[in-house]
Amino acid sequence: MSRAPRTFYLPAEATARALGADAVAQALLAESARRGEPVELVRTGSRGLFWLEPLLEVQTPAGRMAYGPVQAEDVPALFDVGLGQGAGTEHALALGPVAELPALRHQQRLTFARCGEIDPLDLRAYAATGGWRGLDAALGLLPEAMVEAVTASGLRGRGGAAFPAGIKWRTCLQTAAPQKYVVCNADEGDSGTFADRLLIEGDPFALIEGMIIAGLAVGATQGYVYLRSEYPQAHRTFAQALRAAYEAGALGDSVRGSGKAFDITLRRGAGSYICGEETSLLDSLEGKRGQVRFKPPLPAISGLFGAPTVINNVLTLAAVPHILADGATHYAGFGMGRSRGTIALQLAGNVKRGGLYEVAFGVSLREVIEDWGGGTASGRPVRAVQVGGPLGAYLRADQLDVPVDYEALAAMQAMLGHGGIVVFDDTVDMGEQARFAMAFCAHESCGKCTPCRIGSTRGVEVIDRIRAGDQPQHNIALLRDLCDTMVEGSLCALGGMAPFPVRSALDLFPEDFAAAPRRAA
Repeated sequence: MSRAPRTFYLPAEATARALGADAVAQALLAESARRGEPVELVRTGSRGLFWLEPLLEVQTPAGRMAYGPVQAEDVPALFDVGLGQGAGTEHALALGPVAELPALRHQQRLTFARCGEIDPLDLRAYAATGGWRGLDAALGLLPEAMVEAVTASGLRGRGGAAFPAGIKWRTCLQTAAPQKYVVCNADEGDSGTFADRLLIEGDPFALIEGMIIAGLAVGATQGYVYLRSEYPQAHRTFAQALRAAYEAGALGDSVRGSGKAFDITLRRGAGSYICGEETSLLDSLEGKRGQVRFKPPLPAISGLFGAPTVINNVLTLAAVPHILADGATHYAGFGMGRSRGTIALQLAGNVKRGGLYEVAFGVSLREVIEDWGGGTASGRPVRAVQVGGPLGAYLRADQLDVPVDYEALAAMQAMLGHGGIVVFDDTVDMGEQARFAMAFCAHESCGKCTPCRIGSTRGVEVIDRIRAGDQPQHNIALLRDLCDTMVEGSLCALGGMAPFPVRSALDLFPEDFAAAPRRAA
């Protein structure tokens, strides 16, 4: 009698592959064939637990069991202890039931619920895990009701500005035009961020579903995904997902047989950080050089090709199906204050357990970094943490009890941004980090406005003079004045926010701007 195949799950996401997941997959199939123990291997997205990748899961009568980090050479020994029969729980790499992993048990996974659970290109698995419920609910509503649901949920843009999504949608809905657009900003360029990529590689149909709902809500029939050019695997995955969605009738002239049309076109980005700014992105989509536009008019009134356009990032749009499926009240039940729902925190830098943690707003940065992240990878004390990407302010180790909340961080002259958290230990040179912020702005500036284009270049020069001991007090005052000019006079957030890390480094770590910067022993 032939034995029923055991089902294994292994990520095919870029990080897991970089850490050896493809070699593990080959070893698994080869070992099962050699032993005559049939297996079914499902390649999934990643759960975002990067320190455990490649994370191998096996289906057992007691649920999925996890093993990691697994390398190809570990596979024979895993089979020796009965992995193919659902045993092997005593192996050194055995982590126990997936649902009980500490890093997952305390999360509130709404947007990332399927990542790591299913084959991201399997439409049947998508539907079986709640896919299309939000779209089916939306198809029974008037546009105004869809916009009201998103507004009532408290969903704010997860791309950095945190602007209420419902207000943006309502503005577009109320602007009459023969053609409207929905644009997904997937140009994820902030250092230490990877949530958009994980979602696209692990659950692309959620983004497709969210974009369709947005189109129905505002009266748009065409969507564009502007994807970061440095994400080739995400590009391949999403292109395949689009083809599958068209073949299944989820996209096209009659979305799910409704008679309502919506199309999505995938465009690869131009490789420029500034194209993450929404108006610069629109110029790039139109085939122009990516440069920031003056506002007004807002894109919701005059955006892509001069038409009303909703621009949201990946995580904002991917949250929409849950809101329509389970209700605005349910989504708003997570979080605190004006920060509702969940946020995908991406923990990186000098940290022991880096990865993605989706949690309700309100958890403290200290809990995320010390309890979940395990502190620094070096074992040295945390000295500084940058939240919100390369333009985010730095925080000291004694400020980490602040809750993850837009307003709480803003009150500290910081920002949450896209949810990136980069950790530094006590060997970091904060003067050098401040210089990097100005140099980054100078390199990435579109050049349209003088405060950003010239101010950032002069900022690097002034910091160099300070650190060389050249009239330090005079030049520190000059640097602060330059920061004020950039904040108040820049056309967009690149020049307007590059001073944030500089100011915070000056205020919190003044000793690192001396001619001989402090160094830990």
